[in-house]
Amino acid sequence: MELLRARIVGQDAALAAVEAQLKVLKVDIGERERPLGVNLFMGPTGVGKTEIVRLLAQALHGRADALCRIDMQTLAQEHYAAALTGAPPGYVGSKEGVSLFDSELIQGSYSRPGIVLFDELEKASDEVLRSLLGILENGQLTLTGGSRTLDFRNSLIFMTSNIGARQAITRRQRLNRGWRRLLGWFTEAETALLERALHKRFEPEFLNRIDRILVFDPIEGRWLDALLDIELAKLNQRLGAHRQLSVDELARAWLGRKHDSRFGARALVRRVRIELEPAIADCLLASAETGQMIATVQDQRLVVRRQKCPSG
Repeated sequence: MELLRARIVGQDAALAAVEAQLKVLKVDIGERERPLGVNLFMGPTGVGKTEIVRLLAQALHGRADALCRIDMQTLAQEHYAAALTGAPPGYVGSKEGVSLFDSELIQGSYSRPGIVLFDELEKASDEVLRSLLGILENGQLTLTGGSRTLDFRNSLIFMTSNIGARQAITRRQRLNRGWRRLLGWFTEAETALLERALHKRFEPEFLNRIDRILVFDPIEGRWLDALLDIELAKLNQRLGAHRQLSVDELARAWLGRKHDSRFGARALVRRVRIELEPAIADCLLASAETGQMIATVQDQRLVVRRQKCPSG
């Protein structure tokens, strides 16, 4: 949780729910014939839904990619259900039991749970979603050919979805410009909007198998400083101990200019990548010296210079 709270901002309610689930997991009092947890993360892009799962994999297994991730937008057609459940008898691959699932990452180990991520859930076909019902209910999936059974009972299952998020953000932006912003109607109305979109897209028997549905808040301007500190810490880690970067107030304001909450943290990360990192590269290529660097704004662009040590 220290790692998650250090890298995820603006999502206190979601982190508290994840922590509660991990406590139950630690004392081992959950049901034995179901997955350890089934969670649906809802919210706009760039708010930390997938990042939480990656950080959890890093904390539990030492690697951020130590999870079985299924990109559901690649399973938009009904016949793609075979990619999860295996080819039916008589078709190529039915005897081999080929599936997108990685059984090793699913099952984890005795002391560490497996982690499964179904990313962008709403983009999968209805047939693909129905193929998941057995996994969510009893933690097992017998491949269509009958060659083997995948066991999810030692797995934490996470699903992410952007459904309804665009409409919720549009509504918030519209009301923020009017007198209704004084009444604080946003959260309740947006939650109702997301729930309607959720029930319109997914069948009740599917939603009924989910333990927690967590709604993530948009990343607004007040979180930009914290997000920038996180990105700078990552950047300094890559630069190494002998080359460290600081960013002055002009540069911080420049990187956070005209922030659009529709794009979340990714908008800031993108600016760091395409504006700040090239400026750092110019500074490093100009001089091989080690030491402190500082980023500022000059002529409407970011520049990075070597920081002179104070005399004496």
